[in-house]
Amino acid sequence: MRIESRYNGPPSSGNGGWSAGIFAAAAGGDAPVEVTLRRPPPLETELTLTDGEVRDPAGDLVAEVRPAGAIDAVVPPVDLAAAVAAAAHYPGLVEHPFPSCYVCGPQRTDGLRIFPGRLPDGRTAAPFRVPERVSQATVWAALDCPGGWAVLAPGRPYLLGRIGAVVAALPEPGDECVVTGALVRVDGRKALVHTSLYGPDGVLLGAARATWIAR
Repeated sequence: MRIESRYNGPPSSGNGGWSAGIFAAAAGGDAPVEVTLRRPPPLETELTLTDGEVRDPAGDLVAEVRPAGAIDAVVPPVDLAAAVAAAAHYPGLVEHPFPSCYVCGPQRTDGLRIFPGRLPDGRTAAPFRVPERVSQATVWAALDCPGGWAVLAPGRPYLLGRIGAVVAALPEPGDECVVTGALVRVDGRKALVHTSLYGPDGVLLGAARATWIAR
């Protein structure tokens, strides 16, 4: 496994959702899995997965992949127009801890450009135009940042620590999807969030629960 440099979150490490999706795909199987990131996933580095442990060439632990059990962390959908309106107020357009993030970085013209803005009830929502190349990791990535932005705020950076996801179906290239996110609770430095991805017809394509850690 290798996290290519274009799939970064912070400038020097992989986007958490994309990286977790790569690890989950390598684990195989149909049951949902949960990925715990033990350190920022290194870029352009050959990684191996053995007995649920992702390690770098030096043998250092990068992540753990475990069965997730049932994932029922579904955030209700909104229509595309509401998601577009929310994205216009995406706080990351003004202040972003990692503006080159592959998923939600405004500097990335070649990224997923998912810009989650707040809805009146506190949830986040964003439109998502599916790229030409779609994989399980694409869905995991799309399910990452919209949950994080339910807790992120100016001067309050968080990083993904753990994510468990279920992918019901892959969207088609060019589809106009909607991603929603919600903050469940904050416990000290940890925040539990949920995210959901909906297709153009409103069908649920994927859902995730994740723990974000304040820096």
